[in-house]
Amino acid sequence: MVERRNLLAFAAAGLAAPAAAALPRPALAQAPWPNRPVRLIVGWPPGGSVDTIARILQPRMQEALGQPIVIENKGGASGSIGGAEAARAAPDGYTWLLAYDTTATNETVMRLPYKTPEHFAAVSLVATGPLCMVAHKDTPYRSFRDVVEAAKRKPGDISYATSGVGGLAHVATTLLQQQGGFRLDHVPYRGAGPAVQDAMAGHVPLFMSNVVVISQHIKAGTLRPLGVTTPGETPHVPGVPSFAQQGFGGFEAPTWWAMLAPARTPAPVVARMHEALAGVLLEPETKAKVEEQGADVVASTPEECRRFIQAEIEKWGKVIRDNNIRADS
Repeated sequence: MVERRNLLAFAAAGLAAPAAAALPRPALAQAPWPNRPVRLIVGWPPGGSVDTIARILQPRMQEALGQPIVIENKGGASGSIGGAEAARAAPDGYTWLLAYDTTATNETVMRLPYKTPEHFAAVSLVATGPLCMVAHKDTPYRSFRDVVEAAKRKPGDISYATSGVGGLAHVATTLLQQQGGFRLDHVPYRGAGPAVQDAMAGHVPLFMSNVVVISQHIKAGTLRPLGVTTPGETPHVPGVPSFAQQGFGGFEAPTWWAMLAPARTPAPVVARMHEALAGVLLEPETKAKVEEQGADVVASTPEECRRFIQAEIEKWGKVIRDNNIRADS
């Protein structure tokens, strides 16, 4: 894969481990931070949920920090190209990463030139939301039970799309199949943008995605929602039962977005970014814009964010290992 070669190139460039105590701690600039434009890396192409959330936050974050926020889309390898770029950036407060749920699954699916818990400092869990399985309106599937029964009759005959191999949508659907004893055919795409286009056109009958990407198409009736990954029903897809309510007891797989900084970014700078981000997220207008997309604002503490991501790495790492999911599979 081209993306995998690009990713390995970052390793060859010499990604420094933050645990190297011999490296001097970078000094804060004399002028208060920030005194120049701030770079926000989005590891996905335009049109996906991470880019959408970033662009909702951008104007108000610029006002809060008093400097331009420059969004850089570094798509490829399920967000890992952007992750590697951010991990090896100077920890001076001028590079940040808007991470997605694949940040956790990539730890096990791929051979990365970085480790998220070691190479990043958590700033805040920005938002969480449901994944939703949708079917094209012309398919015969009126419920997820219809999909399960059809898949049991013809294992592997029904295909479903996701934004990529080893992403949460893929791994969560794998767990559903494991629990339910049925098998679907996975069709991975290079991001949610192209996947939703094919789902809308009916080229793939099913699509598992976060609601941010598909909410407008659900409202338009092009895509029919069959189940969500929250413990119960969610107001973002009203009237649609969760998978847990459809016989998959205890099943839960929230999608999420988080702000991270390169490790060793000075603590006062991380604290300032957290303060600005939390303030923006809790503004009624920003909160409403995020929720309109199908996500719930969280605005966590850095420690809550760190613990959440670590728990996601452990939970989904087991599913990935149990099912031998690899980025080249």
